[in-house]
Amino acid sequence: MAVSVVLSEIQQDALAALCDTFVPAIERDDDPTGFWGRSASDLQIPAIIEERLAGGLVPEEQLDGLRELLDALAAQGIAEAPQDAREQIVHGFMDSGPEALAGIGALKGLTHLLFYALPDPVTGRNPNWEAIGYPGPRAAPPTAAEAPKTIAVTRPDAGDLTLTAEVVVVGSGSGGGVVAGHLAKQGRDVVVLEAGGYYNEADFNQLELWAYEKLYRSGGLSGTADGRISLMTGSNLGGGSTVNWTNCLRTYPWVRDEWEHEFGLEGLAGQDFDRILDTVSTRINVTDRCSDYNPLTETLREACNERGYGFQRITRNADEQRYDADLAGLMGFGDVTGSKNGTLRTWLQDAADAGARFVVDCHVERVLVEGGRAAGVEGTYRDAEGRTARVLVRAPTVVLAAGALDTPAVLLRSGIGGPAAGDYLRLHPATAVAGFYDSPQKGWWGPPQAGLSMQFADLEDGYGYLIETSHASPGVSGAAFPWQSGEAHKAIMGRGPVTAAFVLLIRDHGHGRVTIDAGGNPVHDYPFDDKLDLRVFRHGLEELVRLHEAAGATGIATFHRKVEPWSRESGESIDDFAARVRGASLAPFEHATFSLHHMGSARMGKDPQTSVAGPWGELHDTPGVWIGDASGFPTASGTNPMLTTMALALRTAEAIAAGRGA
Repeated sequence: MAVSVVLSEIQQDALAALCDTFVPAIERDDDPTGFWGRSASDLQIPAIIEERLAGGLVPEEQLDGLRELLDALAAQGIAEAPQDAREQIVHGFMDSGPEALAGIGALKGLTHLLFYALPDPVTGRNPNWEAIGYPGPRAAPPTAAEAPKTIAVTRPDAGDLTLTAEVVVVGSGSGGGVVAGHLAKQGRDVVVLEAGGYYNEADFNQLELWAYEKLYRSGGLSGTADGRISLMTGSNLGGGSTVNWTNCLRTYPWVRDEWEHEFGLEGLAGQDFDRILDTVSTRINVTDRCSDYNPLTETLREACNERGYGFQRITRNADEQRYDADLAGLMGFGDVTGSKNGTLRTWLQDAADAGARFVVDCHVERVLVEGGRAAGVEGTYRDAEGRTARVLVRAPTVVLAAGALDTPAVLLRSGIGGPAAGDYLRLHPATAVAGFYDSPQKGWWGPPQAGLSMQFADLEDGYGYLIETSHASPGVSGAAFPWQSGEAHKAIMGRGPVTAAFVLLIRDHGHGRVTIDAGGNPVHDYPFDDKLDLRVFRHGLEELVRLHEAAGATGIATFHRKVEPWSRESGESIDDFAARVRGASLAPFEHATFSLHHMGSARMGKDPQTSVAGPWGELHDTPGVWIGDASGFPTASGTNPMLTTMALALRTAEAIAAGRGA
């Protein structure tokens, strides 16, 4: 594989040795698929990593740090050492300090992601899937004729693109899609700008890496500034609603009460918001009739019954006529059946049918402000071939719905939003604990989330956590499972058929902040040091351990770097293991923590010092600019936020249509 040279020959050798330390070739008499004998280099992973580095995977300053790390590994003789010595070298580096741990941890994660998700260019399948019990794509996508794209998009023909409209909506996910659909149906001239591309069922090949590259923000690989929390969110026409797991939970009563009475969001606690939630639920067809339990979910239900915890069936936004349980399990990579009623198939289609215009592959840089009020937006179009053009949309109403990771960056680049712009970022920190069982768990069959427990949703003063199940993602699983040795990691992944992952996500009380760097790019700082959050998170980890034990797991593994898995044969009591888990470090790269829900970085409220927008969504300091996504949440919702995001967006859209400002 020919690549641009970004590493010296010595650094290349060190990288290859490091990748093969994480994923070595191990001789086994019983290895029918070649899984044990396959190394990272056998799949060309070192060359692929270098190719991605050459393509701008990391900024130049980080690339310099990586080169220094590889030079240091080379100086220790990693390229010439046998496997056991290489493992000792790597552990020594990981224990030497946070910078080395971050560099090694990032390369470890990328190596395992590629080893378990990279498809063969000829067969389209990863050669390790059979050994880890993962079926891969479940069906061929429909043809373009069978699943035509029904939304017309506008692209620059030659030179720059200038449009005029009444409303420009930046972002097309659960917030922006609803705003666009409602206002277009009200007769407004709407333009929607989306940073991602336009894909539908004909494109959804159910491949993990393809989905991250095409449907997710930053290729699914971004994280907080210190690497503590991985950030995953959709970036495509339809946004997160194209790739989420369709969990439709209503906003907690105590959260609605808080938002109305402490932040001034009128009508949130009563029938007005009930009506909006009902309207949204009807439009996306929220139902419990497409929530089949796979064995993994049945295992969680059994565990909850054993522990005396509540358990309930999840309602989901699904088209019952298209739903197929056998194909639902990989919907996080795009729903090939078209059953998922995200904004692409609902609100955005409404907008298109009403005459709205759409520009995809358009990154919005700033809001235009003239005379102290909104005048439009400016951005850059970049297509798959790398062709670029400037995009200018002149409009007196601007709705920012680029997501809580990016909406505040637009505000900051524009110099608007006030002192709270970017502050109060909430992430619903989440993780999983894996249990190993005697029977197949089939996490790839049926919806990723069909049942959950709210037993600890209100653990302390309205804060707590949900217990849910997870999407089948072998690449992410490989990246998340801790590495003690190449053999031990392969052994854990080899138990894939009998692995059940229980998930916890907390309603975070503490918060982070979004800033921008010298180039205007968003930087996400999230210290995860709030005492209440840490208590709740550790409580959840311990409970997941005990749930697995109650369900009969033969072994249990967490995502802590230095917590050895538990097994019934070990002689260690579950109490002692739970204590080990509860006390283990949550520092960056010491534990795999994730965030799929991002909220609050441009929040609504009464006080211009602590909120960006007024209670209806219009900026305090810039009339005509509105917040239309989850960045407007005053605090964390504590629930999977899609339904709440859509409802608040509809509330804001109704306010815009009625001429009701901040």
